[in-house]
Amino acid sequence: MKEAVAVAPSLLEALEVVKEFPGVRALDGVSFDLRPGEVHALVGENGAGKSTLMHLFAGALQPDGGEIRFGGRPVRFPSPRAALESGIAVVYQELSLADDLPICENVFSNRQPTGRWGLVDRRTMRERTSRLLAEFDWPIDPETPVRSLGAADRQVVEVLKALSGDPAVVILDEPTSSLTAREQARLFALIRRRRAQGVSFVYISHHLAEVLDLADRITVLRDGRHVRTVAASEASEAEIVRAMVGRDLRDLYGSRSGPVGGCRLRVRGAMRPGAYRDVSLDVGAGEIVGLAGLAGAGRTELARGIFGAEPMERGQVEIDGKAHEVRTPATSVAAGLAYVTESRKADGLFLEMSLSANCAAVRLAEFASALGWMDDAAMARNGEEMCRRFRIAAPSPNAQVGALSGGNQQKVLFAMWTGRPPAVLMADEPTRGVDVAARCEIYAVLRALAVQGVAILLLSSDLPELLGMCDRILVMRAGRLVGEFSAAEATEEAVVACASGLGANGLPDRGDTQ
Repeated sequence: MKEAVAVAPSLLEALEVVKEFPGVRALDGVSFDLRPGEVHALVGENGAGKSTLMHLFAGALQPDGGEIRFGGRPVRFPSPRAALESGIAVVYQELSLADDLPICENVFSNRQPTGRWGLVDRRTMRERTSRLLAEFDWPIDPETPVRSLGAADRQVVEVLKALSGDPAVVILDEPTSSLTAREQARLFALIRRRRAQGVSFVYISHHLAEVLDLADRITVLRDGRHVRTVAASEASEAEIVRAMVGRDLRDLYGSRSGPVGGCRLRVRGAMRPGAYRDVSLDVGAGEIVGLAGLAGAGRTELARGIFGAEPMERGQVEIDGKAHEVRTPATSVAAGLAYVTESRKADGLFLEMSLSANCAAVRLAEFASALGWMDDAAMARNGEEMCRRFRIAAPSPNAQVGALSGGNQQKVLFAMWTGRPPAVLMADEPTRGVDVAARCEIYAVLRALAVQGVAILLLSSDLPELLGMCDRILVMRAGRLVGEFSAAEATEEAVVACASGLGANGLPDRGDTQ
């Protein structure tokens, strides 16, 4: 007779929980359990109910039915602070750091260690922050202002902030969305160490490869309902995708369906001290060229410089063989250049405005009458067309963009910039924080634009994305272009080695940006 395997009692549980919002049942009898010293991944499409369940555990929302249990007892946290004080820490996808404060004060925000007279003990705070930084293998001064950090480093600070209180449970919502492969590896090593010490993690991510690598169990939600829970060792990416979307998704990245034409974007000698230096590149009609690099490599700064969103000190840009004087984003748009920014909420979308208004924002002149009045009916018709073309799920074209799911917001951003195909599209982290079905649709949009002859420069920290989508991959390090790979040559190992300075393919290393 086979000996029974003991299963640890659950530490955190949701039992048949229900949560309703006006017109929507976000959670419909969902059950979930987390064991001590376990990484339990929670996956599903945007709108599946993952964030709602996370907010119930964190005390930000209260269930309308069912029960939350922590440590075997029913609980009802009245606030996120109450949940945190009980031992449940949350790292949200939208960061909540104070830019003007140093790392150490952000890590211990509202929990600063104090001395005998009630004053903040900065020495202890710095020492404890230094230990956390060392655990993450990040050699940086704890007094460094958060304002000076890039997106990846800010995300690390948010994770360390959650771990600083020695919680029993840590809920991570898309924690690697801004991280490069190196930071992701460090984060996973940190999670595994804490798991070995008995800390439990709820891990929410759209990146199924990392879920399978890290998690002990995986729970799939779809349309607010529990679909299945399975041991990660017994699951495959294809099975999880099928459970998430209710169908098979084949050929995620698609393939080239036409030849590469003549050069549409040419950059020569682009430079901004401290960001990038002596960068030259070409992108042909219908070509998708990837731009890879570790955090701080200068990819986003280069794209913003080409677009005119940040000053480029020196360099020449040509679009369709014509010299383009980079002055402002408006002049770049007029020249046929489009830029899908890496942060749709910070500087991509008008969140308080309607879907129709966002889709028309880049080409308002098309919707203006002879007297200068905006034709709202024409904007609404365009919004309906964009919803059909980009498969945007929204109640109507008048829906507020800020109320849409992350994947649908990203598709609105694409509709804004590509509703009329540009000559050149720069897409910066185009699938960050969106589910696998939305990723598939965004890739289809990029492929369709390439067929129409659009030159695409794809900036991404997602190496499988670059390998699956690109005809060539360029690699930046410390503001320099240091490598180039054809689609046939490119591998994850080769690109990472080139980006980290351990190896290169084609271009010599010429120092830093200073």
